[in-house]
Amino acid sequence: MNFKHLHYFWVAAKAGGVVRAGEQLHTTPQTLSAQIKLLEDRLGRRLFRKSGRKLELTDDGRVALRYADEIFALGGELETALREKRGTQEQQLELRVGLEDVVAKSVAYKLLEPALNIDEPLRLICIEGNFTDLMAQLALHRIDLVLADEPLTRKLSVKAFNHKLGSSTVSFFAAPALAARLRQPFPRCLDGAPMLVPGGSSSVRPQFDAWLERHHLHPRVVGEFSDGALMKAFGRQGRGVFLSPSVVEAETVSQYGVQVIGRSDEISDDFYAITAERRITHPGVAAITQAARSELFSPRSAAT
Repeated sequence: MNFKHLHYFWVAAKAGGVVRAGEQLHTTPQTLSAQIKLLEDRLGRRLFRKSGRKLELTDDGRVALRYADEIFALGGELETALREKRGTQEQQLELRVGLEDVVAKSVAYKLLEPALNIDEPLRLICIEGNFTDLMAQLALHRIDLVLADEPLTRKLSVKAFNHKLGSSTVSFFAAPALAARLRQPFPRCLDGAPMLVPGGSSSVRPQFDAWLERHHLHPRVVGEFSDGALMKAFGRQGRGVFLSPSVVEAETVSQYGVQVIGRSDEISDDFYAITAERRITHPGVAAITQAARSELFSPRSAAT
């Protein structure tokens, strides 16, 4: 599509005709009409119809106008964003990150922190949401990176690339009063115990359900959460046992005042960086992936 033709159509639709639009664009009505006709031929649809001496939008024209409004509004935002940065002595690099809501906040912090330690000034912008919505924003280049507990698959028609950061086993936690009431050794102590579980959208949930079945355990599920921080808040109040990545075990104990009652290496919590580019070029994203693989999820870290 020739966006110059689309711009002519957009101005004509806003101005109410080609004569007034021609005055705004400093071109003749004949030239303008010819350019709009080329756009109509490209789309295979009539965008205007004559109504007396005026032009009216057709139904297809109204659809095209809505899209043109969005396209040129984004163009205006781009121009404004670059103009604001122009003239500053030190241009600040932005890193816009989408965080899948099931990713533990403590893990997200450890993953993102290295980006703030790069040599150039960086502004970190974090957006939380579900996987599908974040992928849509990545496809529109509104964010640079998505941190998720699952890879992008062909189920979503988004051109993006998975960069696996690492995996963590899981630990089970309980408030001290609840832990004291769990008499049997782990994992038998979970049988009949109140349990707080991750939502069905979490990649850990099907593994956890299968693990319970293998060990013939039947905890009493009292809460199901897509937000891991909210699940831990309930766990801190003794409402149930919950699980979280072992890689942030110490932070979980310290922050929520809970105890570790057991661990399982049969359940794996995976973490991915998903970008629109195959080769990572953003220095913030490069710092995140390198630190995750060499430090946070390295075999040496797992051993300690």
